[in-house]
Amino acid sequence: MSVASDWNAGPVLLVAEAGVNHNGDLGRALELVDAAARAGADAVKFQTFRAEALATARAAKADYQAANDGAGGQLDMLRRLELDEAAHRALLERCRERAVLFLSTPFDLESVDLLAGLGMELFKIPSGEITNVPYLRRVGALGRRVVLSTGMAELEEVGRALDVLAAAGTPREAVVVLHCTTEYPAPLAEVNLRAMAAMGRHFGVATGYSDHTRGIAVSVAAAALGARLVEKHFTLDRTLPGPDHQASLEPDELAELVRSVRAVELALGDGIKRPMPSELANRERVRKSIVAARPIARGEAFTEAALACKRPATGLSPLLWDALVGRPAGRDYAPDEPIDAAEVDGQ
Repeated sequence: MSVASDWNAGPVLLVAEAGVNHNGDLGRALELVDAAARAGADAVKFQTFRAEALATARAAKADYQAANDGAGGQLDMLRRLELDEAAHRALLERCRERAVLFLSTPFDLESVDLLAGLGMELFKIPSGEITNVPYLRRVGALGRRVVLSTGMAELEEVGRALDVLAAAGTPREAVVVLHCTTEYPAPLAEVNLRAMAAMGRHFGVATGYSDHTRGIAVSVAAAALGARLVEKHFTLDRTLPGPDHQASLEPDELAELVRSVRAVELALGDGIKRPMPSELANRERVRKSIVAARPIARGEAFTEAALACKRPATGLSPLLWDALVGRPAGRDYAPDEPIDAAEVDGQ
């Protein structure tokens, strides 16, 4: 699976966010790749970090992390979830075998370099790094395609991040900006999905959605609203211990998300209003023709009382009603007989 050269062309890029739902187990991470591929996702994404570079010993867990992962600080949790370079290479190879795009979000400068060295062509900037200027410059200098997540951000902060990326070498046309609500699960009343399109208009960029709500409805709605990328957390088992499992889809739900988004983008079409091929056979049956409402004699003026509109549409179109009324009949008509097109020819 390759990334489209134009964010505004091609199908929605569906990213199955494995994140840290492997719980530090490479075997489980490989199973997540397999599950994402079976579900039909375009990409499976992990998270790349060195725990000591990401958090200090004083960093407390977010409330959702503490609720789902137990007491303790972020640093100990992150150490349990870290994957080394060898694991990344194994995941990259499994993705190649399964024809699914390998992605991983780097959370520190060394991790950016690791993923760049592995040849990753699409870099996800997580919401927490949108104000991290040295990090943004390192990613921007790669000149590769970028996904910028905007959870917790003000509009001005999004603009500043885009400017830093552009100054470093990644122009806006290479960036897709993801709307996101950084809570797990995100309350529906705080999704504010219209902000996705608003950012696209304001910055002139492609947009997408990183979904932390329960279920698939909001992701499908994002696709209908024009998201070019939809990202959703998934897990092999929502009951597993760990910070993100409970707000994640299980494999069968991920497959349903893929089917639903593909159905929506197929239904969106090209936006040109015209009859579709499947409709044409029905048009004759459900539209109407002008017919005689009663016997009409040759030479008698067509009146509204003498005419009616009835199915099928095999005769004169009711669009020509006004052109017909008041003209003399060219022949006799029986009740329900279609009026000839010749009655208004040369009007």
